[in-house]
Amino acid sequence: MEQAQMGLIVTLILGLFILLGALIAFLIKKREKVVDFSLGLAFGVISMLILTDLLPEVMEHLEGKTIFLAVLFTIIGILLSKLIDKFIPDHEEEHMNKLELNNNLIHIGVITSLTLALHNIIEGMAVYSTMLTSTSLGVGITLGVGFHNIPLGMVIAGTFYQSGENKYKIAINLILVSLSTFVGGLIMFFLNLEEISPLLEGILLSITLGMLLFISFDELLPRIKESNNKKVCCIGIIVGVIILLIASII
Repeated sequence: MEQAQMGLIVTLILGLFILLGALIAFLIKKREKVVDFSLGLAFGVISMLILTDLLPEVMEHLEGKTIFLAVLFTIIGILLSKLIDKFIPDHEEEHMNKLELNNNLIHIGVITSLTLALHNIIEGMAVYSTMLTSTSLGVGITLGVGFHNIPLGMVIAGTFYQSGENKYKIAINLILVSLSTFVGGLIMFFLNLEEISPLLEGILLSITLGMLLFISFDELLPRIKESNNKKVCCIGIIVGVIILLIASII
């Protein structure tokens, strides 16, 4: 039980890294540059997350004859994101006025939050199960995951902040996303599971992969191309890549 409690505490701590990233974004004064940096950061972080974390994990869990499942559920993830996209107000890039631009930022913030929450739940389940088998390995993974949660917090806070959304709504959204890792730990705890089935984890990660691909190329990349501060966006991309590389090494 002691190991289980430690696993829950660790998954809760992971959410604090997201809030730390959000705090950093709020402390930066130049709002327009914050969102451009955050968009670049998001693209860099998510791209590296796909390449260094999700793809290797999916291939490991769904290797051999079940590889078609990886492709199938990645496509399902993309379609699921597209479905979510339809329920959020119109956000076409062309000829947007200030209000429409703000709605577009809210759109990106919402769909990113939903996808990252799903990813964090799976991540919380994995971290919890690792803590049950090896405390030292679990702590190491927690540090790595925590470091890449900081830019994610910046991304969510930066997009909502620039849109002028109500600060209380932003705070509630950030708290819910930050608790998603803990939710993953709670699922494992209450179901009394010590590990996730490799097949189930591979399927869930494939769905997440598809959703993150949608965010990167259908949401973030078009905004980066339209940005007036492409240099700031590029700096954000580079910083995101570096942070994820450091997190992977740790």
